[in-house]
Amino acid sequence: MSVVRLSILVAAACMAIAAAPAPKAPAPEKGEMLEVAPGLSLFYEVKGQGSGTPLFVVNGGPGFDHAYLHCSDAWDRLAAYRRVVFYDQRGNGRSTPLKDDQTTKLLDQIADLDALRAHLGAQKFDLLGHSWGGYLVMAYASRHPERIQHLVIADAAAPKIQETAFLFKNIYPETTQRQDGLAFGEALGDPEAIARSLREYSTMLFVSNEVRDAYLARSDSFVFRPKINQALWSEAERYDLNPELLKFRFPTLVVTGRYDFNVAPSVAYGIHQKVPGSEFAVFEKSGHLPFCEESDAWVARIEKFLQGR
Repeated sequence: MSVVRLSILVAAACMAIAAAPAPKAPAPEKGEMLEVAPGLSLFYEVKGQGSGTPLFVVNGGPGFDHAYLHCSDAWDRLAAYRRVVFYDQRGNGRSTPLKDDQTTKLLDQIADLDALRAHLGAQKFDLLGHSWGGYLVMAYASRHPERIQHLVIADAAAPKIQETAFLFKNIYPETTQRQDGLAFGEALGDPEAIARSLREYSTMLFVSNEVRDAYLARSDSFVFRPKINQALWSEAERYDLNPELLKFRFPTLVVTGRYDFNVAPSVAYGIHQKVPGSEFAVFEKSGHLPFCEESDAWVARIEKFLQGR
């Protein structure tokens, strides 16, 4: 499909939902700390007290805290029947900063998630990963398949991470050019350059301008650690999870926003084709964060999958 034709389709989608209401605000966070290694603790929060299988939500990045997930009340509604658990991955957000002798390898990330599962007493759990978190939950499920009740892989990086298809330069050339102009400052660790680049990045995640603006109004409070991003991304390039996906034998749902330019929907479809018996769902009016842009449809589809309907 030509870029011109794609641009027409994107414009039509934007006009169709230009009047979409801003998502409802989530409930305030109340978190605790869990020590996973000497001097190293994770911040986590739990929504809901229902008796259903708990749902653990793993955020994207790598290097982000989980606060960006709270862009709507979707998770509060999913917490009506179960505990919904969020956490800041090691070294990120409100988790303790990494010391020079502490690592943040993929194996560490898998072990941290399993430690949180054990701490909260979940013999089995439902697991949802978004973006980089989608890659992490695929890795976790490969190591601990016996713990998975349901798996949701949302707008995820590719199982061979360097094959992740990014479309930003094709769709937003002027925005990515502005980001390129900030690269030197980011490399130096300049907080202002990092914040400006993150804001430019955030503008490219949405179809709805109104939802985008509501998200941007909160984005200054999000935390991003570039060094963790670089370290984990480089390490992930050593692995290929594609053969592992063929072994999955638990219910799996793979989802994407139709207009996800951060990770092309073709990546999600490729994951779906690899996982035996998996379900595939597309949110037709969303970019990279369908739980923000189509929260009602998101809750209905996730609930249907978790309930086995």
